[in-house]
Amino acid sequence: MKTFHTTRRVGHSAQNMFALVAKVEEYPLFLPLCESTAVRRRENRGHREVLIADMTVAYKFFHESFTTRATFDPHAPSILVEYLDGPFKHLENRWRFHAVDPQTCEVDFFIAYEFASRRMQLLMGALFDKAFRKFVDAFEERADFVYGRRPHAPAAGTTAPLR
Repeated sequence: MKTFHTTRRVGHSAQNMFALVAKVEEYPLFLPLCESTAVRRRENRGHREVLIADMTVAYKFFHESFTTRATFDPHAPSILVEYLDGPFKHLENRWRFHAVDPQTCEVDFFIAYEFASRRMQLLMGALFDKAFRKFVDAFEERADFVYGRRPHAPAAGTTAPLR
């Protein structure tokens, strides 16, 4: 199983970064490989929101869709994404947002995945690895666009390079 984990300090509040990642419908505007998203269902479960959504990823001849369940907890603030259906054997993604001060947070991003077929892993594994390493960059750039650019400290506790 492939995994990627990084922690990155960004010049945006934990609440703003949480809200940005929660806007699944906007992913095709800025997220690498994301061609489209479609929300199937939203449910409120106490203070958490649960979202079932489809995402279609595309690159050249490759075009694949999958379904996930995302649980948004604004009090933590954290997001857990679990795989439901598609070309993966396993997919889990976790986001945690830790406030450093009112305008800065650390974004903790983790993803673990394995394609269902060896052929798919050979065809797409390296491309997905590269894309996942750029996810935090893409969300930070989107936050700069949506909320305005703010200075921030270098990454704290980064466990793998983002580029």
